[in-house]
Amino acid sequence: MNDFIAAGGNTGFLIFSITLLGLVVGSFLNVVIHRVPLMMQNSWKRDCCELLQQPAPDIKKISLVYPNSRCPSCEAPIRAWQNIPVISYLFLGGKCANCKTSISKRYPIIELVTGILSGFLAYTFGPTEQLLYTLILTWALISLTMIDIDHQLLPDNITLPLLWLGIIANISGTFTDLESSILGAIFGYLSLWFVYWLFKLVTGKEGMGFGDFKLLAALGAWMGWQALPQIIILSSVVGAVIGIAGILIQGRDKNVAIPFGPYLAIAGWIALIWGEQITAAYLQYAGLA
Repeated sequence: MNDFIAAGGNTGFLIFSITLLGLVVGSFLNVVIHRVPLMMQNSWKRDCCELLQQPAPDIKKISLVYPNSRCPSCEAPIRAWQNIPVISYLFLGGKCANCKTSISKRYPIIELVTGILSGFLAYTFGPTEQLLYTLILTWALISLTMIDIDHQLLPDNITLPLLWLGIIANISGTFTDLESSILGAIFGYLSLWFVYWLFKLVTGKEGMGFGDFKLLAALGAWMGWQALPQIIILSSVVGAVIGIAGILIQGRDKNVAIPFGPYLAIAGWIALIWGEQITAAYLQYAGLA
């Protein structure tokens, strides 16, 4: 850690380096976003067959590192020079080098967003322990956001390690004290759990998934129970803004269910970076400070 801090004395170099790292990680996050739900589906199929005492299904082996990346249209392997974040997309004109099928713009966008946010964290926190932790948190939130948008899933193998990492980070008081971290995890989970069951008892419908409880618990573990009201309010505001924009711009059906995870992720990230400033501004506006 001391070597890392000493090497990061040049702020400009640190921001540049972390931005490049973020671009590379963004490329990997595209793999995570695509493959983790497939890996979960394969696991569910095997578990169901075992429970029903049926022959194991013939499932194609897939992990985060196997098989190598290929074009989804022609199955041509993606070579190293074709997998340079953002640059390869621009060089190839947004098309597969082999079959010329268009490549989704989402891939370079995720890479670019990950790079920009990573560089911003380097600018905000500098060469500190907080930077290392917030980078991991940000990368996980990007993955969770996109997986939830695609599949309305918040995988336990991302949310639960994120929760424990938040508690570990706060053993030394990196973001809050340990007691607030543990209470944040407990109250974060129970608050949405209570809303879920209240909504279900009143309407007979499920308003959100259990993954949302775990994500808010993880955010509470990182920032403490004191941040939970702000995160919940911010997530509602973010959801309202995005939802209204979707209806007005894209003509989205207002009756279509929208995953809540992305709003929690965005709100949690905003609270992590600007939470104290937002609270101070509100108290000053309300005449309480």
